[in-house]
Amino acid sequence: MDIQALIIFLAIGAVAGWLAGTLMKGGGFGLLGNIIVGIVGAVVGGFVFGLLGITAGGLIGSIVTATVGAVLLLFLVGLIKRA
Repeated sequence: MDIQALIIFLAIGAVAGWLAGTLMKGGGFGLLGNIIVGIVGAVVGGFVFGLLGITAGGLIGSIVTATVGAVLLLFLVGLIKRA
């Protein structure tokens, strides 16, 4: 992975984490928190979309996949915190 791919990967994570934070709580988690939530969300979203047989390509597809995964992640964390 070259430096440009790493920067794009982190940017997608930050955008996806910020979007998920905005959708779920009304605000983000700071730059580092957004990146972490977005990256973990990308893994979760890729797994879920893979189970459903959905493939998302390109930059927009990556952001959508990561955002959906991050929203699912935040939803599950919210359920666990309440319990």
